[in-house]
Amino acid sequence: MIVDNALYRNGERVDLDVDTHDLASVRAKATGADDFVWVGLYEPESDELAAVADLYDLHELAVEDALAAHQRPKVERYGDSLFIVLKTLWYVDERDAVETGEISMFVGHKFVITVRHGEGGGLHDARMRLEEASNVLAHGPSAVVYAVCDAIVDHYEEVAGSLQEDVDEVEQSVFSTERTNDSARIYVLKRELAEMRRAVMPLREPMNKFTAGAVHGIHSDAGPYFRDVADHLNRVAETIDTLDSLLSTAFDAHIAQISIQQNNDMRTISAAAGIIVAPTIVGSIYGMNFSKMPELHWTLGYPMAIGLMVLSSLIVYIISKRAGWL
Repeated sequence: MIVDNALYRNGERVDLDVDTHDLASVRAKATGADDFVWVGLYEPESDELAAVADLYDLHELAVEDALAAHQRPKVERYGDSLFIVLKTLWYVDERDAVETGEISMFVGHKFVITVRHGEGGGLHDARMRLEEASNVLAHGPSAVVYAVCDAIVDHYEEVAGSLQEDVDEVEQSVFSTERTNDSARIYVLKRELAEMRRAVMPLREPMNKFTAGAVHGIHSDAGPYFRDVADHLNRVAETIDTLDSLLSTAFDAHIAQISIQQNNDMRTISAAAGIIVAPTIVGSIYGMNFSKMPELHWTLGYPMAIGLMVLSSLIVYIISKRAGWL
């Protein structure tokens, strides 16, 4: 569906007495040299996106990618327009899951079209912030590209912060004195970091090109704004690498903890077996049917056998305790 369809002139939104869904009428109003239109779509149907493509002369291959979604982050040129794909991320703490969406942008002469898929990455706030910064909005379509990229990377930082908290919890659990099973959660978190890496890493090169003004269609004066986005993106990338390294270390520590616990268990079992075996030997000897054993006809023979059993168990217990097996 069409979320918004607005005309901008000299860094300001122009109030039009035109229905938002009347794409052609809004497009026709962009008569000034610096006028441009920003059309926002959310999970459009094929016929709806086709109507937009016909009006703005969008390339069919780019339209196909925007409709199907599930593209990797990229920047492609089709004639005089750019096609930009960005991944949106949001975090579901209950499942330790990083959910992904997608935003496609068509950037051309006097227009920007954003196509959003997924629950995360809403652009309403980004549009509001941009409309309040007329000095930025005056850069035209490049300002919209910046605002969208900035909003998405801000969400990346939020997701990285949530993952940081979960990794801290895993570290505390691994090195706690309690017996825990952290391997499954470590695997889940590493998998989510890999999902995040697929969204972040391919975006670094385009951001650097935008910063250097090396992409035709992105205003060179917008370079400092994209530099700020690139810095945040690099910070997120470093956080991902750090968290992945911490999880690998935590997993190794978890395996070592399991090995130590198993050794402790074996020592405890061995000590317990020794406590049981010692009196068993005594009892087995006295249970034999020998007729020439002096203790068999001795009044204190039975108490002596019991005492010998207790004493042997006590000796094994003391030795095991001093050795730290119990």
